[in-house]
Amino acid sequence: MVNTLVNARVKKHRDALRVAGLRPVQIWVSDTRRPNFAEECRRQSHLAAAADLAGADPQQSMDPALAGMGAWTP
Repeated sequence: MVNTLVNARVKKHRDALRVAGLRPVQIWVSDTRRPNFAEECRRQSHLAAAADLAGADPQQSMDPALAGMGAWTP
């Protein structure tokens, strides 16, 4: 019974968003349960911090971070 009320409320909310011109999207994100997740976050954070201190262009700092993603597979 309660679940039905929640489903109806969610449907009403989603319908209102669609009427407003929005649509739902699905976004896949990294699995935080992976053993190397924290290590990869630290690696990328250090790259971003070093680039910020150097005053580098943000796009140039992203290139090395993204290059390392090839080895980090699901």
